[in-house]
Amino acid sequence: MTVRIGMWSGPRNISTAMMRSWENRADTDVVDEPFYACYLDRTGIEHPATAEVIASQPTEEADVIADLMGRDIPVLYVKHMTHHWRREDRLEWASAFHNILLIREPREVVASYVKSREACVAEDIGLLQQAQLFDVLNEPPVIDARDFLTDPEGYQRWVCDWVGIDFDPAMLSWPAGPRDSDGVWAPHWYDAVWASTHFAPPPPREVPLSDELAAVAEESRDAYSTLWQRRVKV
Repeated sequence: MTVRIGMWSGPRNISTAMMRSWENRADTDVVDEPFYACYLDRTGIEHPATAEVIASQPTEEADVIADLMGRDIPVLYVKHMTHHWRREDRLEWASAFHNILLIREPREVVASYVKSREACVAEDIGLLQQAQLFDVLNEPPVIDARDFLTDPEGYQRWVCDWVGIDFDPAMLSWPAGPRDSDGVWAPHWYDAVWASTHFAPPPPREVPLSDELAAVAEESRDAYSTLWQRRVKV
């Protein structure tokens, strides 16, 4: 049977590096943000490479779900963006996955997000949706990015044990550069990951933001704090 892992993250987290880590396992296939085209098509929001994203993926959720459920491989790792999800979206299919929430401090997320897209509201960074998904997905494990980066091996060992597979040391490093599995949006968002070969140490805590962007981050503060208190500690 396929072991399916759903990592639900906001943008500008360590989600793509995490995807690299899992893709470096010989037994694992990864899927990069499968609901991105659905999200752009239904909202009309403009992102970098909007037309290319919509052309590259199904825009019907049922088609995406059928693809994810139809893959017959030892391990399937799916990188989800939580802002692609709406409260009214049905998630019965997700019960077939080992779901995890990957969170990051909101000021850090906002500061990174606006490097690639000027506009930013609280709904763009995914923490509000993660707080809802914590209930919808029946209180899945929560991993904080800063915690993870202090001990990548410890946390990856924990995840592997939780889903019932052996830890592979190959998960701790990977070759630099793009992958065929990267979404077509990668040139606009993945520069740092393309240059990376391993998980970097946590960045400095101090994050300068304008008053407007600081207010956006603070809208997600309660959601982040609530999830942070439920986080996995290894």
